[in-house]
Amino acid sequence: MYKFGIFEFFILITLILILPFWKIFTKAGFKPWWSLLMIIPILNIILIFYLAFKEWPITKQFTHVEESK
Repeated sequence: MYKFGIFEFFILITLILILPFWKIFTKAGFKPWWSLLMIIPILNIILIFYLAFKEWPITKQFTHVEESK
């Protein structure tokens, strides 16, 4: 019988952290590989604050389209 080890647990937790942030960064217009930084302690908190308070590139696109109408 297969035992669920620490390596598999680490992979599972990493995927649970990275996959949603990969989509969030992509939809916000940032490079999705930034989501890989979410597995680094302290840096992940800084990255969440950066994401929350930085103007997203996707909003610049929509603002530019609205102004041209």
